[in-house]
Formats: sequence, C-alpha cells, structure tokens
Amino acid sequence: MADAVQKPGNAAAAAKAASGAYTPAGVSPNRRARRKYTVRLWAVRHSRFFEWFYRRFADAFLLLHPLWKAFGYDRVERPITFIERNVKGFLFDCRMCGQCALSSTGMSCPMNCPKQLRNGPCGGVRANGNCEVEPDMPCVWVQAWNGSRNMTHGDAILKVQKPVNQSLRETSSWLRVTAEAAAAREAAKKEA
Repeated sequence: MADAVQKPGNAAAAAKAASGAYTPAGVSPNRRARRKYTVRLWAVRHSRFFEWFYRRFADAFLLLHPLWKAFGYDRVERPITFIERNVKGFLFDCRMCGQCALSSTGMSCPMNCPKQLRNGPCGGVRANGNCEVEPDMPCVWVQAWNGSRNMTHGDAILKVQKPVNQSLRETSSWLRVTAEAAAAREAAKKEA
C-alpha cells in the first residue's frame, strides 16, 4: 500500500488548537477562508469601535438622503450594494441578507450560522462553545454575545429579530435604513 498522505483537518487538531487559528476540518460542510474568519473575529473583538463608526456613518448617509433621492434610490442601489457587499463581506463575512443586524449582534453576522438562526444559538452549541454543524468553528452566537458585551448598546442583542425577508437578499441595507430614517424624520416634522 502506498504511503498514506495525512490530510489536513481533524488529524491535525492539536496543532490547530495550539495556534489558535481556524482551519475547517476536511469533513466540514461549509469551508470558509481563514482570512475571512480571522477578520470576522477581529471585528467582533473591536465591536465598540464599529458601533461608534456605524452611528457616524449612518448619520452621514442620512445627510446624503437628498442626493440619493435626487438620483433615485433605484439608480444608486447597484453601486452602493457593490460597495456594501465588499466592505461588509471583508469585515464581517456578510451574506447580504438586506436586513443587517450587526449593530444588535455584537458585529457577528447571524447569517454566518450554518442554520442561519437570527435570535440566538440553537440547542447544539458544544461545551467548548463551538458549532454543532461545524465542530471547528466557534458558535456565531457565542461570538455575538461576547461582541455585544463590548458595545455601548449591547443589550440590543436581547431584542427579537424578525425572520429574514428573502426578497431583500442582495440589496443594500444601508440605503433601506437611510430611506426609512428619512421617512420617519419627515413624518415627525409633519406632526410638529
């Protein structure tokens, strides 16, 4: 029999654990790039900064509402979605669900959960805090809880999220939230 080649994965679990790096097992159904996972964990660790930055960014985007409205939200949707997909994809491994919950989930995207749970972990979180579906991956919701504890408004994780509206997939949540905030602001002006 030819020399057996040792495949990366569960056979090298001790080496992986010692380095602290995420390397999916050869049997893992969803293979994620190590770079994306490392950046995602970094973003969760720095969730307070991203919370602060997002609030400033949302305010700036709201100030640009007249511009978006002049061009037409439909016209700017495609370029803004391209930018959003790349920025959030790099930082948070975003799945572009169109209903971003990062600000209430400790900057850990719940769509990265293999079961795509939006309101907390399933009953299968392992004793070490890893996912039951991908045993080498820490549970997205354990990371979300850790990230939310760093945030000023971290208790937002306790609010129940609505189910994902699949018709909003691959659309810009930045533009949608801006349009909703502008409409609410205009309605408040009319009432006053």
